[in-house]
Amino acid sequence: MPTHADPLRIALQVGLYIFFYLLFLTFFTVSGMAYLLGLFAGSALGVFISAVATNILTLRIYEGRKLADIGFHWNPISAHNLIWGLVGGVASAFVTLASPLAVRAASLQPGGAQAHWSRFVWIFVILIFGAAGEEVLFRGYGFQVLLRSMGAFATILPVGVLFGLLHWFNPHPTITSVANTAGFGILFGYAFLRSRDLWLPFGLHFGWNFTLPLFGAYLSGIRIGVTGYEMHWNAGTLWSGGEYGPEGSVLCSAVLAALFAFVWKAPIRPQRNLLLDEPVEK
Repeated sequence: MPTHADPLRIALQVGLYIFFYLLFLTFFTVSGMAYLLGLFAGSALGVFISAVATNILTLRIYEGRKLADIGFHWNPISAHNLIWGLVGGVASAFVTLASPLAVRAASLQPGGAQAHWSRFVWIFVILIFGAAGEEVLFRGYGFQVLLRSMGAFATILPVGVLFGLLHWFNPHPTITSVANTAGFGILFGYAFLRSRDLWLPFGLHFGWNFTLPLFGAYLSGIRIGVTGYEMHWNAGTLWSGGEYGPEGSVLCSAVLAALFAFVWKAPIRPQRNLLLDEPVEK
């Protein structure tokens, strides 16, 4: 249930949160991180570092708390929720890609970067930072301030839509890709509501992101070679998502609906969230 709070205070908290994030992101962009590491790795690490730094500062300023208090405490319940998130993310991505392969609407063909364990580990690590950075940013302190003050519907829906709209700046976006990505943003917000930690949405996010490159599919408009194979479609862009990837397809829309049902029914174990259950008024 939302709590009564000063609207000006909320605006200042969220406004400072956004300001700090843009400030840090600009610094890391100007510092040439993307140039040094490449666009994919540089962007993922830039978002992660900026999101973590933003949360540390705003938590300290307004709550007197540490980063783990946004829902990143590690304990047996965290492990339980992370596993269920990974199961949902990996399984949904597998169904999205294995189904067209099974009916020969797509095929795996040699191409892209050659498979090598060092590249696999590098991509694995970067995808962890990418998913963690976006979850800390979009489901971190700013999100939780709005959640405790405005309630679930008024927070999860607009933040999820914003999550989708910001992916319009990825390569080869479409209306369907933005809509599906907004759906994922809403799903991750709902997952946080169910678990009251970041481990469940992170597991869903990373599980999905990690599985797509294993099939050689585009991930949000980026082809990430891992296995030495690429997924090529015989079906049109309505089913394949074109150069944006499966997230721009109606097949993903259907799987996303099933993933909502999974999160609703999975045996998630809610945790006590220190920001939502014991907000500190200063």
